[in-house]
Amino acid sequence: MFTPLKDENSLKIIPYQFVTVSLIAVFALIFLWPLTLSDEESRRLLLSYAINPAAVFGNANLPDFATIPAELTILTSLFLHIGWLHILSNLLYLWVFGDNVENSMGHVMYLGSFLVCGIAGGILHAAINSDYIIPTVGASGAVSGVLGAYLMLHPRVRVLALVFHFYPVHLPAYIVLCGWIVLQVIMAAFDATPGGVAWWAHIGGFATGAILITFLKYPHIRLFDRPTVPPAP
Repeated sequence: MFTPLKDENSLKIIPYQFVTVSLIAVFALIFLWPLTLSDEESRRLLLSYAINPAAVFGNANLPDFATIPAELTILTSLFLHIGWLHILSNLLYLWVFGDNVENSMGHVMYLGSFLVCGIAGGILHAAINSDYIIPTVGASGAVSGVLGAYLMLHPRVRVLALVFHFYPVHLPAYIVLCGWIVLQVIMAAFDATPGGVAWWAHIGGFATGAILITFLKYPHIRLFDRPTVPPAP
């Protein structure tokens, strides 16, 4: 529905979004790595480190060549993507919204929150699709957590976005992000191929990020664009 391009929200605490940029670099490098592998090696990589919902809940087994437990794939799957559209959309949303969430809680808490949101989204996806053996990859659940946190922090900040990927408009963040999460819920409810796209990972990550930001943000940072309270001396 909306493709964000940039927001009007400068950093006020941290000098630079080091974790956000580092995550983008890591995701990009890992995405490019399989391009150097053979088709068989790429297949083995995917089947070894992607979430297999049935395997996570003991209803199936990972291939014999897998080197980690099925439960750990909930984490490793975050760093794999399939196709340019998949990774570029995740990295775009992370670039636009990640810096201000990182600014609100600091580098270490932000990284921890990012991973927790991804894991929470992966667990929800696997639980709802526990009979499916379709491998699932991507950082969408973690990035969704960033979106949930941003909505709680800055719902009124103006965002430059493309409507239906074409028409540029400036909209409040709450329209862009609420439109996004409503679309995820609709798709999760009516998708005829459950397990194919991790809609529930998006929803779970988003909800987790919205909850975590209330506990992990700096104490003087206030939610919903309310004026920031100066930190105590």
